[in-house]
Amino acid sequence: MKSKLPLSLLPLLFLIAAPFCLPTYWTFILSEILIMALFAMSFNLLFGYSGLLSFGQAGFFGVGAYSAALLLRHGGDSLWLLLPAGIASAALAAVVIGFLCVRRDEIYFAMITLGFGMMLFSIAHNWTELTGGSDGLPLAAIPPLRLPGLELSLFDPRNMYFFILAVVALGIFFLWRLVRSPFGLILTAVRENKERLAFVGADVRLVRLAAFTIAGGLAGLAGTLFCLFNSMATPDFMHWSYSAKPVLMTVLGGAGNFFGPAFGAAVFFLLEQLITSVTDNWMIFLGAILIPVVIFFPRGILGTLAGYYRERREKKQP
Repeated sequence: MKSKLPLSLLPLLFLIAAPFCLPTYWTFILSEILIMALFAMSFNLLFGYSGLLSFGQAGFFGVGAYSAALLLRHGGDSLWLLLPAGIASAALAAVVIGFLCVRRDEIYFAMITLGFGMMLFSIAHNWTELTGGSDGLPLAAIPPLRLPGLELSLFDPRNMYFFILAVVALGIFFLWRLVRSPFGLILTAVRENKERLAFVGADVRLVRLAAFTIAGGLAGLAGTLFCLFNSMATPDFMHWSYSAKPVLMTVLGGAGNFFGPAFGAAVFFLLEQLITSVTDNWMIFLGAILIPVVIFFPRGILGTLAGYYRERREKKQP
C-alpha cells in the first residue's frame, strides 16, 4: 500500500526548498512573512481564542526588538541570550500592562491596549539616550549562529532565513500545543461565555492575563527576529499602525483558525508586492480588496475555505 504525504507537510517542504529555488529577493520576503506570521499568530491567541481585541501588540514587538538591540550594543554576542531576553522582556511588559487591561472587555480593552502601546512608542521615540530616538538603534554586527562544531554567519540571507524558519517553527509548535491543551479549552470558554466560566469557579482575569502574557512574549520573540533581520530597532516598530498589521493579517486569514493568521500574512505581503509593482498607493487597493473579503469570507479566506471543506466532508459521511 502506497503511503501518501500529508497535505499539511507540503507548506513546510516548500519553505525548506524555497531559498534553493527562489531569487535572494524572495528569500528576504519569505523571511519577513515568517516573522509576521508568528506576530499575527501571537495576536490570534488573544483575538481568535480569547476574544480580546488588542491594538497594542506592536508595543511588545518593539520591546523584544529593543531588548536585542541594547544587548548587542552592550556586549551581548550570543543568539541564545538574545532570544530568551526578547521573550522575557516583552512578557514582563505584558504582565504589567495586562494586569490593568484584562479588567475591561470589548472596546474598552482595545482602547486601553492602544493607549499603552502608544505610551511605549512615545518612550522609545523620546528617550534618545537609551533608544536613539527617531533614528533607532542600528546594529553594527549580528552574532553568528553557534552550534556544536559549527558557526554560521547570519549575514548570509539563506542562513538568516533558515534560522528564522527554525525559531518561528518552534514558536508555532508551542502555540499548537498550547491551544490544544486544557488551557486552550479554557481560553475558548472565556471567549464563548466568561460569565458561566466564572460561575464554575475559574478566575477569568487570571486566564486572560496568562494569555496576554504569552501573546506578548511571542510578539517579543517576533520583534527580536525582526531586529536581527533588519539590523536595527526603531520606534516605528511600536507605532499603532504596526499593531494594525496582525489585525489585518488575522482578518484576511481567519481569526480562530490556527494557521489563518500565517496564511493572512502571506496573502498580505504577496498583495503588497503585486500592487506596489503597479502603484505606490497600494494601501488604497488593499483596502478595496479587504472589503469583499470581509463580506464574502466572514471567517477569513482560510477559515471560510476550511469550514466549507469540513461541511462537504461531513455531508459525504453516511
